[in-house]
Amino acid sequence: MENEFDRVIPRGGTSSFKYDERLSFFGRSDVLPLWVADMDFAVPQAVRDALIERAVHPIYGYTVYPESLYEALIGWLKIRHAWPVEREWIVLCPGLVPSLHAAIIALSQPDDAVIVQPPVYAPFFAAPRSVGRRLLLNPLKIEDGCYRFDLENFERCATEGARLLLLCAPHNPVGRVWQAEELQALLEICRRYGIIVVSDEIHADLVYPGIHHTPLARLSDGTVKIVTAVAPSKTFNIPGLGLSALIVPDENDRAAIAKAFGMLHVGAANPFSIVAFEAAYREGASWLDDLLDYLAATYEFVRTFLQQHLPLIKLIASEGTYLLWLDCRAMGLNDQQLKQFFVQQAGVGLSPGIIFGEQGSGFMRMNIAAPRSVIAESLEKIASAERSRK
Repeated sequence: MENEFDRVIPRGGTSSFKYDERLSFFGRSDVLPLWVADMDFAVPQAVRDALIERAVHPIYGYTVYPESLYEALIGWLKIRHAWPVEREWIVLCPGLVPSLHAAIIALSQPDDAVIVQPPVYAPFFAAPRSVGRRLLLNPLKIEDGCYRFDLENFERCATEGARLLLLCAPHNPVGRVWQAEELQALLEICRRYGIIVVSDEIHADLVYPGIHHTPLARLSDGTVKIVTAVAPSKTFNIPGLGLSALIVPDENDRAAIAKAFGMLHVGAANPFSIVAFEAAYREGASWLDDLLDYLAATYEFVRTFLQQHLPLIKLIASEGTYLLWLDCRAMGLNDQQLKQFFVQQAGVGLSPGIIFGEQGSGFMRMNIAAPRSVIAESLEKIASAERSRK
């Protein structure tokens, strides 16, 4: 039988950002789109059933968060990540990016600085700047093909008025799943300098076999304040429904974040996001296990193909997310030429590494959460374009 993840589902004409914005982003509408971080897989059947059942009811009025939703999230975090979370710690939110803004507004002052660790998801740069905070960069170090924290430079940043650290765990785009000892070292510096950590863990469920994600807050003894962003959006492919959560153990921080959301009159409750959120966390575990096996096989397929047919493109070893970080520096192209090569010569739409900070120069990010036939086609197109370039 065909694997459900092998099914190609047309998405053009559905107002999909990933597909219907290709012309505006790439200058052509026919590229194979492996850029935006959503998946080309059907969501779990339980989520579809829950949405259909709710849609049958003909009234979609103002909606509250049921207690069953909190219970589903708490149960997921306890079973999947051995992380006991209290009901009162949870602040439901309309997504990660609004949550970053609200947390920065609530937990820092205009003269404070925010540390980010590039190359990293672009809103990590934009959010502090947009609310008038100083940005301090602590670039990740790459050693023997593996990215690591630069703890020495991080401590220097800590002495320059840093109030917050925006942590990405697992890390987008480089694919690191930080180990407990690495996180403990980071926490120790945060403790010494009173730095609050906002930890983006929305990819926490997407780790490869044999790898385990450690929630940062699970390591804390309470001496470092930690705000953790979690969501079913990446895990179960429902980012368009726009519901996530912040886990905020500190009562005062929780109140401040709630006030920041209140000032903006930003709410996340709608009848469809609520039922999808709950169904995913209650009934999506077996689907996720199958997804992770499929992604792991696709990852190996890409790794082998690059080694055999595209040796100038080096795959940075990934431990989590469905996003691959490709080192294209040996191709001898600048960032504009690199984008031109992939788009115009190969007809494949990847995310340019430079959008993740200058440390991403010469890299490209590839989303492999698509049927393997699509990934194979994209790689063949890249290999053909590279042969033509020589």
